Amino acid sequence: MTKRFFPNLKVERVWQHDYATQAKATSDIADYIIRLYNRQRLHCKLDNLPANAFEHKSISEKPIKLPAIT
Repeated sequence: MTKRFFPNLKVERVWQHDYATQAKATSDIADYIIRLYNRQRLHCKLDNLPANAFEHKSISEKPIKLPAIT
């Protein structure tokens, strides 16, 4: 998944801005990851859900029961 994340980050965020300081770049990139990438952007590997929605769905599903080891 990181093979697609970093190119997306560069194209959609980093190359679109001219950051004055490293702190501003760090803040903007963190904002991109938290607000857009995890909450809004659909991910085909996650059943076309945003990352946060997929995580909540996974947590709310019943766990898989494994047979007892005898």
